[in-house]
Amino acid sequence: QVQLVESGGGAVQTGGSLSLSCTASGSISSIAVMGWYRQAPGKQRELVATITSNGITNYADSVKGRFTLSRDNAKNMVSLQMNSLKPDDTAVYYCVGSPKYRVDYSMDYWGKGTLVNVSS
Repeated sequence: QVQLVESGGGAVQTGGSLSLSCTASGSISSIAVMGWYRQAPGKQRELVATITSNGITNYADSVKGRFTLSRDNAKNMVSLQMNSLKPDDTAVYYCVGSPKYRVDYSMDYWGKGTLVNVSS
C-alpha cells in the first residue's frame, strides 16, 4: 500500500508563486509515475503534471512554462513549483501515483489534497 502526503499550498495573489511537495511512503518501489491533479470548484478533476521514475515530465497546456515538476527518488518526493499564478489555478491539488505508465494518466494512489487559492 502507498500513502501520499502533500504539503505546501495556501493563498497567494495573482502573479505570485507557491511550491507543493508530496512525500510517498509504503511500497515505494511500485510507483512508476507520480504527479499532480487538481479540481477547481464546480469543475472536473484535471491533470496538472506527471513525472516518471527516470524524470520524463508531462504538463497540461494550461500550466506549461509556469509550473515545474521535479522528483527526488532517494527521498520518495515530488515537488511542484508554481510561478505566475492566476485565479484559474485556484483548486485543490492532489498528489497522485501509479505503478505503471498509462496513456490516459489514470492513477492508483491519491493524497488527500491541499488547497491553492489565487486572488486577483
